[in-house]
Amino acid sequence: MIEAILFTMGEAVELERIAAAVEHDVDTTRKIIRNMMDRYEAEERGIQIIELDGAFQMCTKAQMYEAIVKIAHVPKKHVLTDVLLETLSIIAYKQPITKIEIEAIRGVKSDHAVNKLVEYNLACEVGRLDAPGRPILFGTTEEFLRYFGIHSLEDLPILNPEKVEDFKNEAEEEVQLTLDI
Repeated sequence: MIEAILFTMGEAVELERIAAAVEHDVDTTRKIIRNMMDRYEAEERGIQIIELDGAFQMCTKAQMYEAIVKIAHVPKKHVLTDVLLETLSIIAYKQPITKIEIEAIRGVKSDHAVNKLVEYNLACEVGRLDAPGRPILFGTTEEFLRYFGIHSLEDLPILNPEKVEDFKNEAEEEVQLTLDI
């Protein structure tokens, strides 16, 4: 039943919903799914089940890409430029965040970058700030987790506080050089 649910849905399904559908408790359902994941891996199948922030999804293994494109149209591969990666990392670590806050951190307009990330389904609107003009708050999506192969936002690398301090000092020096010129 779990396999049929994940195959049919085609997107991540919350563990609680799967458990309710198969009429098992959450822990038993999680064990069954993990067992399925191990079996798929051991049998070297072309599909896998991945976990995304407390939800599970059935998908094709990345290693199967070459075989699939031989019979299907080549999907458009989104190119993440340095600007997009920088903007996306700010959203990932600071979410929920407004465009104005992103621009304050980056020091430049970020409309295009944020719009591209929304178009690529790596970022999305997660609400509105309770402030004048009610600016949009942005956060990351399930596709972001999938794209970077992480289970949840807790899996994001933790920044070394010393490195953060070094970055701040470098930024302050750059600002001072600009002011001196």
